[in-house]
Amino acid sequence: MDFLQKREMILQGDMKKVILTLSLPIMLNNFIHTIYNLTDTYFVSKIPGNAVAGIQFVWPLIFLIMSFGMGMAVATSSIIAQYIGAHMQEKAKQTAGQAILLMLGLSIVSGIVGFFFAPMIIKAMGATGELYDNSYAYLSIMFLGMPATFMLNAYNAIKQGQGDTISPLIIGALSVGANIILDPIFIFVLNMGVQGAAIATVIATGIFAVYGILTTFSSKQSLQLTIKDLKYNKEILSKIIGIGFPSSAGQATTAFGFTILNVFLVSFGDITLTAFAVGNRISSLIMMPAMGIGSALATIVGQNLGADNVSRAKLAVRNSTYLSTAFLVIGGLIMLPFSKQIVSAFSNDTEVIASGTNYLKMIIYSIPLMGFFQILVGTFQGSGHTVSAMILMMGRLWGLRIPMVFALSHLEGFGPDSIWWAMIISNLITCLIGLGIYSTGRWQHKIIKQKKSLVDEFGV
Repeated sequence: MDFLQKREMILQGDMKKVILTLSLPIMLNNFIHTIYNLTDTYFVSKIPGNAVAGIQFVWPLIFLIMSFGMGMAVATSSIIAQYIGAHMQEKAKQTAGQAILLMLGLSIVSGIVGFFFAPMIIKAMGATGELYDNSYAYLSIMFLGMPATFMLNAYNAIKQGQGDTISPLIIGALSVGANIILDPIFIFVLNMGVQGAAIATVIATGIFAVYGILTTFSSKQSLQLTIKDLKYNKEILSKIIGIGFPSSAGQATTAFGFTILNVFLVSFGDITLTAFAVGNRISSLIMMPAMGIGSALATIVGQNLGADNVSRAKLAVRNSTYLSTAFLVIGGLIMLPFSKQIVSAFSNDTEVIASGTNYLKMIIYSIPLMGFFQILVGTFQGSGHTVSAMILMMGRLWGLRIPMVFALSHLEGFGPDSIWWAMIISNLITCLIGLGIYSTGRWQHKIIKQKKSLVDEFGV
């Protein structure tokens, strides 16, 4: 099915079928990556010492750099979707070309900067001894591999904007498959430990990122890019940056916030840090449907707004909310009775198992809130109103979660549980704020007719 057929399906087809058709490949892709993360965690956990804590400790820093590319990918997908919805294919191609150039340049600069400042940042966060060694060994390689990650994000954004969620699934599956094969080779056979895990990831991602980008120039593509589309275009580039910056800022400040959160985790000891890492890996399995539906919703909202069909975009939001909630509740109920056994598969430490099980159960009880959050973010990102998404992402962590962790951790009886409670309460309040922003209706205005300033979007 080419992008024109997908466009007709998105604009005219049965809404529940459209959502499932687009989201199921994304869910499967997320599942494959989650299985990789769990496998990666499993292999790293077999390294002598607490190597998993080292990876968890620096992951927010990696995400901080990745956030620049992720924000531009959100903008790229939204703009392409709205251009396709408005039958402006040439503009969609130009957007894809500019996105490739922009994200390649950003990845090189940010990766190099991150690599050189990594040691100072890790030390400033309080890591010492084995935690510092494992953290730096992993982080240094991941920073140098940022171009691979950014290019894969660019490819996924270009395809998702067209409504093609199958191609990213195939590329993602091949990349993850290669990663799983390379992990034990670099970690154990070549005896490279944590650094080997990072090298395996960069190689596997890089090979298929390059392949994916090259396929967008193939004559077999219905929306085929040409060298001309890579020519500097100030108007398109400015639009991507203008829309992508709030999303990048939201992602970056979220990543930095989790870096600060890790400082709190370290203060409670490696047990809590490891329990958080294992619990997050497992809970991400339950979250896959909501994440997939939220990503698919962004494309559906974008194309329908581009076609001036606001009522259908609203229908997509409602149906996505119903489907997401159903998936999450069912998944949580299935996993809840086996929480301890699942956590035990990733650690033999009784304290880690106890803490991880407690955390996992609390997340499962509140998991629908994360589904609502994904739907709201998908709606605002798909419409191109990324300031609204930024408000939710930044406010949830900096305005609510971190202050709550600080306050609760000083109250008698909470201890490490202050982190889990702060996560649940912050998710609830954020969803209520997001619902208020949604009800204003500002997200219904498409972005491809005129350039909107941040002040215009925020409504002040």
